[in-house]
Amino acid sequence: MLLSFLQLLAISSLVAAAPSRRANHVVHERRAVEPRNWMKSRRVDSYKVLPLRIGLAQQNLEQLEELLMTISNPDSPSFGQHWSPERVAEHFAPSEDTISTVKDWLTTEGFRGDSIRVSPSKGWIDVNATISEIEALLSAEYHVYTHPSGHEQISCESYSLPDHIREHVELIKPTVHFFHRIPDGPALHKRDNTTKLGAPSKFNGPKTNGNIVPASTPFPVSTCDQFIVPDCLRKLYEIDYKPKAAEKNTYGIVEFTPQAYLGNDLDIFFGLFSHDQEHKRPDLVSIDGGVVQTAEQSFGFNGESDLDLEYAMTLVNPTKIKLLQTGDLLEGAGFDNWLDAVDKSFCTFDGGDVPGQDGIYPDPAPGGFHHPESCGIIKPPHVVSISYGEDEYAVPVAYAKRQCHEYGKLGMMGSTVLYASGDSGVAGFGGICPNGGVLFNPAFPASCPFVTAVGATQITPGKTVEDPEVACETVIISGGGFSNIFPMPEYQEHAVKEYLENNPPPYTAAQYSNSGKVRAFPDLSANGANYVVAFDGQLELVFGTSASAPVVGSIITLINDARLHRGKGPLGFINPLIYKDKFSDLFNDITSGNNPGCGTNGFTTAKGWDPVTGVGTPNLSKLLKKWVDL
Repeated sequence: MLLSFLQLLAISSLVAAAPSRRANHVVHERRAVEPRNWMKSRRVDSYKVLPLRIGLAQQNLEQLEELLMTISNPDSPSFGQHWSPERVAEHFAPSEDTISTVKDWLTTEGFRGDSIRVSPSKGWIDVNATISEIEALLSAEYHVYTHPSGHEQISCESYSLPDHIREHVELIKPTVHFFHRIPDGPALHKRDNTTKLGAPSKFNGPKTNGNIVPASTPFPVSTCDQFIVPDCLRKLYEIDYKPKAAEKNTYGIVEFTPQAYLGNDLDIFFGLFSHDQEHKRPDLVSIDGGVVQTAEQSFGFNGESDLDLEYAMTLVNPTKIKLLQTGDLLEGAGFDNWLDAVDKSFCTFDGGDVPGQDGIYPDPAPGGFHHPESCGIIKPPHVVSISYGEDEYAVPVAYAKRQCHEYGKLGMMGSTVLYASGDSGVAGFGGICPNGGVLFNPAFPASCPFVTAVGATQITPGKTVEDPEVACETVIISGGGFSNIFPMPEYQEHAVKEYLENNPPPYTAAQYSNSGKVRAFPDLSANGANYVVAFDGQLELVFGTSASAPVVGSIITLINDARLHRGKGPLGFINPLIYKDKFSDLFNDITSGNNPGCGTNGFTTAKGWDPVTGVGTPNLSKLLKKWVDL
């Protein structure tokens, strides 16, 4: 992503004069945290051109939670009355006053009127400018940052806006956004994608203990404490439902290139556990040049996709999975890219996503995706599962909020968006804890109150599917905790307050956001240990909330199927349902285990909701009886 951006700029080591902050400017955004192991090596050449994208302040965002609750709360007379994409876009579009104010400001600063473009959604203003022009406009300094591996990216530490402009602007990019994930290996070339979400990484994706499982191994449910296979999940969560409205239902799995499934792996798995699906494949939705690559084959390149698709396809069979394969082989992609594809009002244009977080398209490099970004190419699926995340502390607040609002809008359109809660307990990806190793590090987007965050459980060794599960602490640790950005949503106030009163965590404000007024997660959980997965022609045991998320997505998809069969709509945003006291018995409460990290035991499970496993694991047979007729 950023590396191609640098190549486009042809960064030199020439040093430009540092701009001073203008008297009427106020800092609008500051980098969330200084990058670890990245060195500020040089200033960006002053005459190079950047595509500046100004994200305009949207109208009525203060109404988003209330509107979402109106159609998602089962006690509301408007429950299930989801909005059309056009109605959502119109309701939240920036005002004409905001558009004209920002355009007038740019004109006053010397930009020609014909060079200032407003996106079709009216959400963005686009202008190309030199580094020197941007630095003067924003009172900012752009530097090249270099990693010991050879990777480079550009960023500024902060930028400022005139006070009268700030209320009209949510964020500007590229500015403070920075991709903090440390590459696993050296940069192969300037177009190297080893820092992208879908690339092999010890931070993201499922984990394996390296144990090879012979294909001849029998997998009776009596061995589910050692080997999780589809029949184990069916027993654990009472999944005994055959889809009746598969042609109407939609379930999307998001994967980020170069992560990709191998067809032979699917066939090996289906040959063992779902014979009628041999040679079946998901429906490919190519987003920004997304491709199911087969040149690179290893657990790092194939493990996530193989896991997600093998289990999701099996559990919802014959419902077709829509594979939202995101990003080309050169740029890769970020969360904004798949959001662009399902909601055209979120799009900018000409590659206006965030360098360092997202793929930038069109990609002019040889072999790149040369077309405009994929904008509104598919209707939002009823359920979308994403087994990826990043550290909340490393994400600029404005970027996180704008993206989070988009998840709320998808909920209003009738989509359930599921994110894995992370695999490092209260620590961040790779076990990172900021502020000297003491600050708990929640995951994003799982910490957004408008997504459903999925934690992980496991069967205790020696126990059976009939015994209560516990929080997962084998190979991975269920991620959970409290956001440092987002306030607590109304739907979980009672549950979280009850947990904090009955199980007060023994930690200070220096360790976690302990006000009792912030978003808490996960929301619910599913098994995340000892999954038998076919990849690269063999079976291995796999662990992670990466497994839990698509399993929960499959269960919600089956509930949607039953609703569609009866002429009803999809559930949409399910969190208000999850936290309703009257539905608490539809979940298997998890009351044993912790999620240690940052030198602590983390949080503890408890009766009811807890920041380790949420409200527990879903029971499909019970959910069908209560949620289908809502």
